[in-house]
Amino acid sequence: MPLMPGAEPLAIDSTHPEYGRVGVLLLHGFTGSPKSMKPWGQYLADAGYTVRVPRLPGHGTRWQEMNITTWQDWYAEADRSLRELNTLCDTVFVMGLSMGGSLTLRLAEAKGDEIAGIVLVNAAVHSQRPDRFILPLVKHLVSAFPGISNDIKKPDQDEGAYDKIPLKAAHSLTKLWAKVKTDIAKVTQPTLLFRSAEDHVVEASNAAWILANVNSEDVTEVVLLNSFHVATLDNDAPEIFSRSLQFLRGHTTSEGA
Repeated sequence: MPLMPGAEPLAIDSTHPEYGRVGVLLLHGFTGSPKSMKPWGQYLADAGYTVRVPRLPGHGTRWQEMNITTWQDWYAEADRSLRELNTLCDTVFVMGLSMGGSLTLRLAEAKGDEIAGIVLVNAAVHSQRPDRFILPLVKHLVSAFPGISNDIKKPDQDEGAYDKIPLKAAHSLTKLWAKVKTDIAKVTQPTLLFRSAEDHVVEASNAAWILANVNSEDVTEVVLLNSFHVATLDNDAPEIFSRSLQFLRGHTTSEGA
């Protein structure tokens, strides 16, 4: 299946003497692709870190492919990339956008000390869309709804996402959210959370719930004032990049670097 432009995964191994043994896994959002995360990943690679930006199954090709995947498939690919980084690095961080943030939380719950810290950008753990109640039924009648892609304030940006919401995949996503919520107290890693003040995809109640329920002692929230949902490609992307770099350096011991 041909890939959409920019949907190829990104893998950069660093030989930096101080930071090369620190890995960063970056996870894209639902119906999106690595294109939304590559500038961030490249920024961290340029700073000396070993970086992985995987393409999650069903993404970056055609929306119909997503309807034959589930959250377990997306998680398995994220976990595979995490295990790869753990073989190369002494310390690993995970960062995610939207559903990538959901997967980041699930990895943090499951992997514990294997993850040194997490960074979330407009992460989702639920939806307040009215059609969420009919999703279990309507997914058998309709394949897709109109899409939610490219919610970006900055002009001329494209996240490489589908223009439709595949409904079987969307229903599976709600099951991932349920798992995340059930085990949220297992998230104890240092957490940096970015939230766009104006987000037309993920409601602010998601960030509020995460902040209220993670069990991390070190939690920082940053409100982005000039970006919509896909903030990694928006006006506040430089702030996300620079603050995540500070977060990495602030939570990496000299022994682990």
